[in-house]
Amino acid sequence: MALISTSEKRIYLSPPHMSGHEQQYLNEAFETNWIAPLGPNVDEFERRMSAYAGTKGSVAVNSGTAAIHLALILLNVSKGDVVFCSTLTFVASANPIVYAGAEPVFIDSDADSWNMSPQALERALYEAKKKNKLPKAVIIVHLYGQSAKMHELVSICRHYGVPIIEDAAESLGSEYMGQKSGSMGEFGVYSFNGNKIITTSGGGMLVSNDTDRLEQARNLAAQAREPFPHYQHQKTGYNYRMSNLLAGIGIAQLGVLDDRVAAKRALFVRYKESLRSIEGIQFADEISGSRSNRWLTTLIMDETVTGMSVSGLIVALEKENIEARHIWKPLHTQPLFKGCEYFSHREEESVSDQLFATGLCLPSGTNMSEAEQDRVIEVIQTQYKLRFNK
Repeated sequence: MALISTSEKRIYLSPPHMSGHEQQYLNEAFETNWIAPLGPNVDEFERRMSAYAGTKGSVAVNSGTAAIHLALILLNVSKGDVVFCSTLTFVASANPIVYAGAEPVFIDSDADSWNMSPQALERALYEAKKKNKLPKAVIIVHLYGQSAKMHELVSICRHYGVPIIEDAAESLGSEYMGQKSGSMGEFGVYSFNGNKIITTSGGGMLVSNDTDRLEQARNLAAQAREPFPHYQHQKTGYNYRMSNLLAGIGIAQLGVLDDRVAAKRALFVRYKESLRSIEGIQFADEISGSRSNRWLTTLIMDETVTGMSVSGLIVALEKENIEARHIWKPLHTQPLFKGCEYFSHREEESVSDQLFATGLCLPSGTNMSEAEQDRVIEVIQTQYKLRFNK
């Protein structure tokens, strides 16, 4: 979409927000010449990350996608295997399944959390058991900072003996029943991409309580070199490790994570309070026992009530130099995954398709001023009034 000319500063969906302390760690890395991958910043970032998540260990890598791929390898996923995955998510959640040569099967959302439906998962596992083709893993995504119904999902997966990978790329800082997002499955995955709640520019983290497997991941991520005085390799490795420079940025960012969560949550409350008078708009609420980091403020709109379509409102915001987006297009509808099996929440009721048709992501940057948020709110209110000549 071409940018409409405007004198107003652009408001991005979720831009990076530096703490001001990143340069200190970068300077130390330059002064000590720890410019190559690995180094003391990586070790410290891993230590602090696992302490925050409440897991026994972690491995810093160059992307959340790499972390998912490593988790699949550690769970022995290979060609011909099946992996279940949330359908309402970014494609990076499922691409590593293809890297491993396995087949993705997509699971619908429930309307409460927007995340993996326990009903759909149970039906899918029941059918897989009948076919003697249980998945090697289930990738559960915590969307937009909201935790999935992990107590139910974990119970179902344990019943069938299937391990869980938590894709917590969007939910670092969120909690469910007192546990940190990413700490409840066999593996948890975080992303530090530029649009995430904290960023290292690019990067990710694999966390787990299985320290033996984490050591395997650390080796695989560094080209799987064997402990010989010469270069020796017995298995395929990957160039997935995080650099010492980016890890330094991560240490500084992690120090302000709780502040960033508070800022995201405050943005959500202000949007909700300011737009509550518009009938037909419903904000995504937290499910019982959860605390969302509110990575993005999301809502659904009933066009028959509001008189506004999601795509039309996105265009109206863009004309004012404001970035907003549809929520993720379900992966079972993507051409890339045409023909893959899909289990809906209930028969003939695809919740994820409904959410995609009616869902909107609003600008949610933690460095967003009240005046900038007011600009977003004003556009939405104006569009609503125009539709009904109010």
